Amino acid sequence: MSDEKAPSYPDVEMEATRTGSHDNEKERYRRGSGAPENVLKHANDADEAMKAFEGHEGETIVIDEATNKRLLSKIDLNIMPLLCVVYGLNYLDKTTLSYASIMGIKKDIKLKGDDYQWLGSMFYFGYLAWEYPTNRLLQRLPLAKYSSFCIIMWGLVLCCMAAVKNYSGAIAVRFFLGVFEAAVTPGFALFTSQWYTKKEQGTRIGIWFSFNGFAQIFGGLVAYGIAKGTEKHGSAIAPWRIVFLVTGLLTSALGCIFLAIMPDNQLNARWLKKEDRRLAVERVRVNQQGIGNKHFKAYQLKEALTDPLTWAFVFYALTADIPNGGLSNFFSQLIVSFGYTADQSLLYGTPGGVVEIVALMVCGYLGDRYRNRLLISSSGLFISILGMALIVGLPIHNNGGRLAGYYLTQSSPTMFVCLLSLIATNVAGYTKKTTVAALYLIGYCIGKIIGPQTFRPKDAPRYVPAEITIICCYGACLMDVAFIWWYCKRQNKKKAAFRAMPGYMKLANQEWLDLTDKENPEFVYTL
Repeated sequence: MSDEKAPSYPDVEMEATRTGSHDNEKERYRRGSGAPENVLKHANDADEAMKAFEGHEGETIVIDEATNKRLLSKIDLNIMPLLCVVYGLNYLDKTTLSYASIMGIKKDIKLKGDDYQWLGSMFYFGYLAWEYPTNRLLQRLPLAKYSSFCIIMWGLVLCCMAAVKNYSGAIAVRFFLGVFEAAVTPGFALFTSQWYTKKEQGTRIGIWFSFNGFAQIFGGLVAYGIAKGTEKHGSAIAPWRIVFLVTGLLTSALGCIFLAIMPDNQLNARWLKKEDRRLAVERVRVNQQGIGNKHFKAYQLKEALTDPLTWAFVFYALTADIPNGGLSNFFSQLIVSFGYTADQSLLYGTPGGVVEIVALMVCGYLGDRYRNRLLISSSGLFISILGMALIVGLPIHNNGGRLAGYYLTQSSPTMFVCLLSLIATNVAGYTKKTTVAALYLIGYCIGKIIGPQTFRPKDAPRYVPAEITIICCYGACLMDVAFIWWYCKRQNKKKAAFRAMPGYMKLANQEWLDLTDKENPEFVYTL
């Protein structure tokens, strides 16, 4: 554990010569950088990336465009399919409860009053309880192996949901499901920041997160098929139990594949040649973040807790996920309230997934291309506000218009994903990054816990108070996004002014020293 104090002013960046020697690094500091003595401690607990250059000190590594494209294609081919499919199942596992709610689970396990609301929320109590410990484990343990363990276990726990006989059993299973799924989103954000450059991260996170939409389509069709099939041919167990078994076993099987293929970092990627592993590390040098550091640094924890940007992220996650927590658990019942049958609601919920896919992919791509993720992704919030306004304002007999409004609300994840990508891009220092990611997802959990409670049984079938709450939350989110944009822009100006000061120097391999975004004057915040 490293408990050194943070340097009192920003440190330094790279030279043209790439050196992997810790001793050389320390000597460069001593020879006149003017860096405070405690910065030298960073060289003793530097990033995992330094290992890639051992034995190659003094070499200049140049990656031409063709080589970069070749590496990027290979990385995409081996990593993105796994991240996409597993993340889609992560969402599908959450929505199985919504499908089960109209397939007989309420009657079979004798739910009454607000039991269903608490069943929806209990998942996030487990998620909340384990979020910070799991982020520490993601930093401390091999990233891919720990992630694989969690994926396999969440699939097995989901299968247990098919065996519950009463409310108490369901509550216990939902809690542990949250515990094991807590590692997925922060872990996948770490994989993305580890393998991709800043300008590639927004698009990639948008792509794997968009598989929530594919999961909504796939899950709705599977649930509809099971419901119709059991209605026509009968089954030995209730159809909602089949849904949990199918999704749980599929998840565990993919967890085993994830374990076999996904490397912990570039240094043990079996599908890369030895030289390509070094090049894969070198290409992410521009991120100023490295590829992983297992040392806990108390000063980075303190910096994370005192950084206004951290709490702006947390506020957004909490506020935005009050609407999301309600809609993800109640969308089937909400569609039924529009005048459709239970079976129709399973089918009519699937176009919402298409809206989410298109919104996330378009905003992710345009945000990276025009280097303005915040502005472009905020369009999803405006569209969602319009959708909720249609649901609230249109007459109850206007089923089609209100259903269209629900589809528009499915563009809301664009900003949540944008901020998740900005945690990967704009937060440096591995202890700080995992802390901010944990706090962001703790806010997410609290919002998800509150969300289902806004849909009160007494407000059925229209749930107007919940719908108005959702509109107010989206409005507050827009103000928070404006603050994040202003704050990042202001920090970039401060860093530019510091770099322009007389006597400012850059040093070699500073990007591998696990400095935070505030310490590093070369670090530029992405907007």
